Amino acid sequence: MLDRRWIAEHVPHDGDMCLLEAVVDWSPATISCRATSHTDPANPLRAEGRLGAASGIEYAAQAMAVHGALLADAGGRPRHGYLTSLRGVTLHVARLDDLPGDLSIHAECLSGDSHNVLYRFAVSHAGHCLIDGRATVVLDAASAAAEPRQ
Repeated sequence: MLDRRWIAEHVPHDGDMCLLEAVVDWSPATISCRATSHTDPANPLRAEGRLGAASGIEYAAQAMAVHGALLADAGGRPRHGYLTSLRGVTLHVARLDDLPGDLSIHAECLSGDSHNVLYRFAVSHAGHCLIDGRATVVLDAASAAAEPRQ
């Protein structure tokens, strides 16, 4: 299991903004992570004393970033990704901060190429889905934009 320290060293999210506690399992197509930061009163995503369910998207995005870092460690260089599109997102609860214990974050790579990756994601608690949907990540957007089109 990879811990929070490893995660913070391999993704651009650090300090309080590193929301994930550990990588529980991963493969070239999937990643499962655990988080407890949703209960932290100092969570940087809190607004007006609460953590809305839409914040689960950031948890999922960080799991996708960790997945990219793990794939890079397995043979490629790390690439910066930018979340550019969300589709079919369903919030099954109103907030996350009132849930005791761990959140489970799962992301599955559905397709991808050298410029874009499509993930399906879900954030759950005690076996109940809290938020799910699909996300598109553009990799190295600045360098992709600079490449000549054919």
